Amino acid sequence: MSVLNFEEARHNMIVQQIQPWNVRDDKVLDLIQRLPREDFVPADYKEHAFTDMNIPLSDNQEMMCPKLEAYMLQALQIQEQDKVLEVGTGTGYVTALLASQARYVITVDIDADTSKRAEEKLSAHQITNVTFDVGDAALGWNHQKPYDVIAITGSLPILPESFQRSLSVGGRLFAIVGDAPAMEVILITRVKENEWTHEVLLETDIPALINAAEPERFVL
Repeated sequence: MSVLNFEEARHNMIVQQIQPWNVRDDKVLDLIQRLPREDFVPADYKEHAFTDMNIPLSDNQEMMCPKLEAYMLQALQIQEQDKVLEVGTGTGYVTALLASQARYVITVDIDADTSKRAEEKLSAHQITNVTFDVGDAALGWNHQKPYDVIAITGSLPILPESFQRSLSVGGRLFAIVGDAPAMEVILITRVKENEWTHEVLLETDIPALINAAEPERFVL
């Protein structure tokens, strides 16, 4: 696919997929227009970089579809002074989006090879305000808390309380919670030291983070 076709596909993705999902923030749309998503998707899926689909990754994980990535970015309202935690580095595309708006991003992935590949991609795009940590953050990641923003890129059957307690006052948490096929996209804001608001934004379906906590199931 030529560079011109990539640009046309990116424009169509924004107009046909992202904007109909009520993503109207010009900063978000401009960033998605500038950042080449095709450089971050797995090589076998490069020509599907702008398709309305979750792209398969290793270990049964998936890259969010473009409209959900954009919706997340708009919901989090990232400011240039924000310190961001991303749980699930994946391809590094969402990492790059977050880092392009925030002061600093700590991104955590359970797989060292995945983390290394993403770091190389961000380096190739001169994005340097990111720390790549390797570890299991499915139950939380408190190493550099509090965070102004937490973005969790895989789903969680239940949301551990540690995540919302890792927010600074005024901080925002984006999480996808529940079981397939109808998971809730939730935005949590810490409004006071011991007070949070919870807003259900929409429903979607993506794989759970590796080692995500499971609710107790009733067994006959």
